[in-house]
Amino acid sequence: MKKIAVVYYSGTGNTQALAEALIKGAEQTGATCKVISAGMFAADMLDSFDAFAFGCPAMGSEGLEDEVFEPMFEALLGNLAGKRLALFGSYGWGDGQWMRDWQETTVANGAILAGDPVIALDTPDAEALAQAEELGRALAG
Repeated sequence: MKKIAVVYYSGTGNTQALAEALIKGAEQTGATCKVISAGMFAADMLDSFDAFAFGCPAMGSEGLEDEVFEPMFEALLGNLAGKRLALFGSYGWGDGQWMRDWQETTVANGAILAGDPVIALDTPDAEALAQAEELGRALAG
């Protein structure tokens, strides 16, 4: 049984909705998920989990939330090589460039993505929630 850390920041609840769908999918496979606030997660916790789901909405000009999430994630980058993870988040404008940049940086640091990142424009619709649930199953698989 895999143990998955679900680490996210959500200002409006949209990224949280994706996290909940991802957890549902992962738990359907028998995995256990622990939700950890982005501000409480650190590199010394990486060895306690088999896989990781990181969620963050786009902020400003399509960047990661920069007060809590981005500093936490930047501190992890040097420790992600070989780690299995998933990325997800929501956005309110633009075309999802923040996620493409985040994905590129994550993979360049050696992380192994369980599947394509899931993004939702504003409130996640049924399709985005289904994609998040599938990503949870893939992460746990």
